[in-house]
Amino acid sequence: MARLPRLNLPGLPHHIVQRGNNQQPVFASAADHAFLLALLFEQAKGFKVAVHAYVLMPNHFQLLATPDTVDGLPKMMQAVGRSYVRHFNDAQGRSGTLWEGRYRSTVLQPERHLLSCMALIDTAPVVAGLAAEPRDYPWSSHGHYIGLRNDRLVTPHALFWTLGNTPFAREAGYAELVHTGLGVVERQQLSDAVLRGWALGDAAFVADLQKKTERRLSKVAAGRPIGRK
Repeated sequence: MARLPRLNLPGLPHHIVQRGNNQQPVFASAADHAFLLALLFEQAKGFKVAVHAYVLMPNHFQLLATPDTVDGLPKMMQAVGRSYVRHFNDAQGRSGTLWEGRYRSTVLQPERHLLSCMALIDTAPVVAGLAAEPRDYPWSSHGHYIGLRNDRLVTPHALFWTLGNTPFAREAGYAELVHTGLGVVERQQLSDAVLRGWALGDAAFVADLQKKTERRLSKVAAGRPIGRK
């Protein structure tokens, strides 16, 4: 079945996943990680995309970002993807594709899912067995949010500021939120939404979004049952 066109809705957070072709590694050194982060910073600034959270995993990377314009996110991802492939191929003496086609993405209702999506991103290295705790993994935005470092790529979403009245309170509140973790159902909802391209939010949120696009936003809208294929 043909994949649906991506949702690109300015002013709303998008969860994005770009995976390596056939699950191949997309990083071979710390320099590769640093190069991609520099690319993301440069292109996000140029295309007016606020990056709220990220994680660079061995065979993919994830972002949580809000674009200011309808074409800002796809243009940013295209520029980042092309430049990084050139860098990686030159460094490794290889040629050909690196990515698994186009990136996957979905739109989230921030009040219900933004902080949970951040926790999903932060805990990905732990789930994959790459770190004992999110704070131990160097290639994510988690360190920024718990006060370990200042990350120039990160622009906190307004909802982050509701976690406390002081920087220390927000850092502690966020650390506790991530430590509490996600339930199995919520983790699955977030993962399925980004991989399949369905908008994630309550019925009113999805119905309001549907007024702004002709593209189907959920399986329910297509008259199909909710669940796995």
